[in-house]
Amino acid sequence: MRIYVICLATFFAIDLLWLGVIAKGFYETQLGALRKDTVSWAPAIAFYLVYLAGLVHFVVTPAAGDTRRAALNGAAFGFVTYAAFDLTSLALIEGFGWTVALVDLLWGSLLGATVAWVGAKATRAED
Repeated sequence: MRIYVICLATFFAIDLLWLGVIAKGFYETQLGALRKDTVSWAPAIAFYLVYLAGLVHFVVTPAAGDTRRAALNGAAFGFVTYAAFDLTSLALIEGFGWTVALVDLLWGSLLGATVAWVGAKATRAED
């Protein structure tokens, strides 16, 4: 549970920095009218909880403290999970473009790698 909480806190902090500061203007420009004025926190929090459960179960725990393995598999996990959203959005949402999809896929990969690395590092510290 400790590793899950560490990964959750890391993911939440980094993703909020990305979405709320670094890439805020990018997403506003790219998504325009598709964006809500305010965040619906319940589904956002549900995503964080489910995503992190998957990342810890499928990536961090099997890595057994191997930070390199965790980062590589975390990048793959992030890519695949973010692809589910981005590719579905490209298929179904008018105005959701390739630029935002590609940036989001790269972000998902980087975020997955970073959080998995932190989780593996924390696992190693427990030993």
